[in-house]
Amino acid sequence: MMDRVKFTQMKDGDREDYEFLTAHEAEYTKGTAERLLKALVDLDKGLSGYKVTRLGHSLQSASRAYRDGADTDWIVAALLHDIGDIYAPHNHDEYAAAILRPFLREQCTWVVEKHGDFQLVYYASHVGADPDKREAYRGHPYFEDCAEFCERWDQASFDPDYEELSLDFFAPMVREVFARPPYDPEIIRPGMREPLTGTRRG
Repeated sequence: MMDRVKFTQMKDGDREDYEFLTAHEAEYTKGTAERLLKALVDLDKGLSGYKVTRLGHSLQSASRAYRDGADTDWIVAALLHDIGDIYAPHNHDEYAAAILRPFLREQCTWVVEKHGDFQLVYYASHVGADPDKREAYRGHPYFEDCAEFCERWDQASFDPDYEELSLDFFAPMVREVFARPPYDPEIIRPGMREPLTGTRRG
């Protein structure tokens, strides 16, 4: 049984090599949820001058989404929206969206991708940046969703007295999402919107 390919250049690979790699990569992909849950724990080691850790912020955001009756896509988006803080501090929003895009509704991944620009409305004037940067997206179908995401769940989630739910509580949702078939049109649902609140079933 093969344990590695025969080639040293991709152009020299044969069917056996690529069938082996396809199966090998499919098996590795099954561990994505666990790797992301571990990365969330690692957020506690990241830069923070806030009153809560980066993990605490993520859990608060997801807890607020859950308590607002948001569906699983919104909850997982809220939990993982800052997952790029460690590895991509200058474009953490795009990094997180790229991870989520194959598995969540387009609406949610667009919001995650743009939330950094939308958050500027709260603090840009204090650091010499443009507080109106989000206006470039005015008229986009998901504009109001991103504004509400930031207002309800993101900017409000730096409170050391807030009782967030645990990472163990959210872990089954993360596993459910990353067990989905990637880029399934029934999941991505381009152009479809779900309210941020009151839509969770069960």
